[in-house]
Amino acid sequence: MSHRNLVSIDDCSKDDILRILNSAVKFEEKPNRALLKGKVVATLFFEPSTRTRLSFETAVNRLDGRVVGFQDPSTTSSAKGETLKDTILMVSNYADVIIMRHYLEGAARYASEVTDVPVVNAGDGANQHPTQTLLDLYSIRKTQKNNLDNLTITMVGDLKYGRTVHSLIVGMSHFSPTFHFVAPEELRMPDEQKQFCDMHGISYEEHTAFTEDVINRSDILYMTRVQRERFTDLMEYERVKNVYILHNRMLEKSRPNLHVLHPLPRVNEIAYDVDDNPKAYYIQQARNGLYAREAVLCDVLGINTGKSNS
Repeated sequence: MSHRNLVSIDDCSKDDILRILNSAVKFEEKPNRALLKGKVVATLFFEPSTRTRLSFETAVNRLDGRVVGFQDPSTTSSAKGETLKDTILMVSNYADVIIMRHYLEGAARYASEVTDVPVVNAGDGANQHPTQTLLDLYSIRKTQKNNLDNLTITMVGDLKYGRTVHSLIVGMSHFSPTFHFVAPEELRMPDEQKQFCDMHGISYEEHTAFTEDVINRSDILYMTRVQRERFTDLMEYERVKNVYILHNRMLEKSRPNLHVLHPLPRVNEIAYDVDDNPKAYYIQQARNGLYAREAVLCDVLGINTGKSNS
């Protein structure tokens, strides 16, 4: 990865990933540091967001930077017909970094090609969500005694449109994982991601049943919601929206090191009785987004974050 953009986790080498994760450790130790003093960060959210936008804006504020931008494109000139190119070029006049979420796949890549200002992809359609992947990797490593190697990761739910699982496959490919893909036929993992696994010698199994046997063979259980906004056929959405629900009793015989992750928001796929289980990690996972995104912002700007105290 260059020190200019984070568009796709594909652009990150293993060394890039470990550098950012190690930097995130430093920010967890000390999140408030004036490393972005005098910097302006633009947050352009063409698609709704809560955790990603707030964690990025919190990261900027804790690093003593300033935030400009929008979360409702209907209030911007794009509603008047302004092109994405012109929006990016205009914002580039004001900001040192652009963080962008867009509903079109490839929008972040395009933005990075029309400006010299660093672009961070905060999610582009069903394509990629690289900062989510980095916070997921950080969370996985924390729950697995500082280890990412040779883990079995079970992904459940919307594997067709879920950009978080697509990115996580790429991010974990450096660490010899084994995957279980649990999805209904309508939402099964796309061939592109399975071909990626084949090319990189990554073992995986596909399942349509969400069983305790699969859970009990897992180190990480990565739940996802069925994303209503990705469906053009609402009847199809109604058929699959509640197909898999994790209940607390299903974790009774799981491995001691198993932890449950979820990129959030949750709808019905994790029952509330799971929340008090010590293996539930999705709230802590969201908190880790602050540290990972502080690390990303400094990384794209080439800012030295100093040595960790660990």
